[in-house]
Amino acid sequence: MALTLQQLNSASSAEAAQMLDGLYEHSPWIARAALAQRPFASLAQLKYALVQLLDAAGLEAKVALIRAHPELAGKAMVSQTLTAESSHEQSTAGLTHCSAQEFARIAELNAAYKARFDFPFILAVRGPRGSGLSRKEIIDTFERRVLGQRSLEIEECLRNIHRIAELRLNDKFGAEPVLGNLVWDWAEALAKYSDPGYAEAGQLTVTYLTEAHRACAAHLKTLMLECGFDEVGIDAVGNVVGRYLSDQPRAKTLLTGSHFDTVRNAGKYDGRVGILVPMACVRTLVGQRQRLPFHIEVVAFAEEEGQRFETSFLGSSALVGKFDKAWLDLPDADGVTLRAAMLQAGLDPAQIARCQRDPGNYLGFVEIHIEQGPVLNELNLPLGVVSSINGSVRCTGEVMGTACHAGTTPMNRRQDAAVAVAELILTVQQRASQDADSVATVGQLLVPNGSTNVVPGRCQFTLDMRAPSDAQRDAMVHDILASLREICERRQLRCTLTETMRVAAAPSNPSWQQRWERALANLAVPLHRMTSGAGHDAMKLHEIMPQAMLFVRGQNAGISHNPLESSTSDDLQLAVEAFAQLLQQLAAPS
Repeated sequence: MALTLQQLNSASSAEAAQMLDGLYEHSPWIARAALAQRPFASLAQLKYALVQLLDAAGLEAKVALIRAHPELAGKAMVSQTLTAESSHEQSTAGLTHCSAQEFARIAELNAAYKARFDFPFILAVRGPRGSGLSRKEIIDTFERRVLGQRSLEIEECLRNIHRIAELRLNDKFGAEPVLGNLVWDWAEALAKYSDPGYAEAGQLTVTYLTEAHRACAAHLKTLMLECGFDEVGIDAVGNVVGRYLSDQPRAKTLLTGSHFDTVRNAGKYDGRVGILVPMACVRTLVGQRQRLPFHIEVVAFAEEEGQRFETSFLGSSALVGKFDKAWLDLPDADGVTLRAAMLQAGLDPAQIARCQRDPGNYLGFVEIHIEQGPVLNELNLPLGVVSSINGSVRCTGEVMGTACHAGTTPMNRRQDAAVAVAELILTVQQRASQDADSVATVGQLLVPNGSTNVVPGRCQFTLDMRAPSDAQRDAMVHDILASLREICERRQLRCTLTETMRVAAAPSNPSWQQRWERALANLAVPLHRMTSGAGHDAMKLHEIMPQAMLFVRGQNAGISHNPLESSTSDDLQLAVEAFAQLLQQLAAPS
């Protein structure tokens, strides 16, 4: 019979420790110590208490915990001496049915990993959904992590240990993330659509208005109808729009959503989480026959990444009335204009103006998004509240010196353009590090016609500078560009610089940010406020209505724009519950 938090909170210390026995492999001290923080208001709060306990324990205790775990498909499994929990987990992942070749490869990796790090490889083999990783996924992860650094591997092992404990807690308390599983399954189903060339390689790439993109849109439209949305359609830029209507016809609308196009060789959650989580909430409302005093509009934005044409945020730009008609003449790499691509997809560019929303009809915009960074993962927190989306400035530049013979030109007689840019890169790193939440990157370098034996006479580069406020960003931009001028003058070089993009910061509306914060408090999820370094559709909606974002933790060190991008169904469940909490707040009488 499943435990309840009430039972755990009211039990004696000895009884409560017995209830949590087996959470951490051969390490009952963690649960026992965490129980001192009772009562717990939610499983999320209990999970975080366990995490904090281990965080404070010190390196020696952490490594001892890692070493208390068995090897994957190792001697303990073969001799059937695993704990009941480990036996269940390794069996769920199919490790008890490895082929001889798989056993041999895992044994080889176990030995290599142990020799490199002096502790066993730890992986939550039940995976992000709790239903088990495939043996190929396990071996692929093993092969990737055996090449890592020891300090990083210690932290990755601990994060996997906490995931193992989370799943064991779910088992004890009969907690199944039903809606989180649904969102996870929807994301998997949506990921089956991919552009030619990438699909054959098993990679996810969905470029605006390709056949795969249109198939995604059709799939989302079908899902919305199955969820019970009252109105579902595809607008003139390809956005999929679903509306769940209030029982009060003159009510205003809550706008939410995110994008479903991807970068090349992408992950499955960037953007799509912000579409699927609200859909799961609407599905629940429909099942409960519940209408709210406001409409809910979920928009699956057709284009955000700027992958095909030399512009981005096409979907959300149309909603805020900022779709530039000149964009219709932009060609893609094959010379197909945006207008032609739209017509081929059955869209009518003449109707784009009708996509514009009247902010007077809307309460505001909220967006749920995978974090796309390591912060929540490192803090072992499932959710984070976004306080601002960073403003950015992008530039392309070129430093020009004199190309000359690398062997005959003394070091003090050179006008080396590449060395100047190398110095700039270090300056960029140092200046951005002076501010909280500022970032700056030289992302591209090119020495045109460079040769091994020629001092570079030209060096082309890009600059990307971001900060949570425009003033902070502009101060950083000023200092970096001043440093570039100083470097070039000192080295007797010339430089050209062209600003290619300037986007204003989008601070969250305080009232809407507080709604997310109250939602987390009601779920007893620890609050962490953070800025977003990435751009989002919320930046565009910010221009016409209040907005605020919620981040969901990413797995694999929070990596994004990468096939390793992942999220657990437990974290997605909490995102669904947080969105439901926000709906309840809006529905409550003021």
